[in-house]
Amino acid sequence: MDPTTKAKKDIIYAELSGKIIGIVLDVYNQLGHGHPEKTYQKALAIAFTAAGLKFVEQLYVPVIFLGKVVGKNYFDFLIEDKVVLEIKKGDYFVKSHIEQVYKYLISKNLQLGILAYFAPRTVHLKRVVNLPSPYIRKNP
Repeated sequence: MDPTTKAKKDIIYAELSGKIIGIVLDVYNQLGHGHPEKTYQKALAIAFTAAGLKFVEQLYVPVIFLGKVVGKNYFDFLIEDKVVLEIKKGDYFVKSHIEQVYKYLISKNLQLGILAYFAPRTVHLKRVVNLPSPYIRKNP
């Protein structure tokens, strides 16, 4: 088996995430840098619609503890009910943003998040993965 084919099989939602990343890069290439996050978010929504992707923007997800709402999350995008896309402006990945995306994945039992930083010269992308672990106790 071709090593490239094997690597693609090991990537969670390889085709969908590739499409999302391509759209993020296209939006950045067309708009450039320096815009507010909201501008990129609106452009991404238009591009996802044009690409035929199903998505929810600014999805509210409550944090529940013992049946009570104790907090709230808002995903920038949930795409195809599978991938969380969180967009930020900045040059460097911040640990709290990575943790934020991971928390989102856990809250909806999702496997993949993409963190996209719109920076002055490029878009920085990071895949955040939530894989089941035999060592973590599941909530009932």
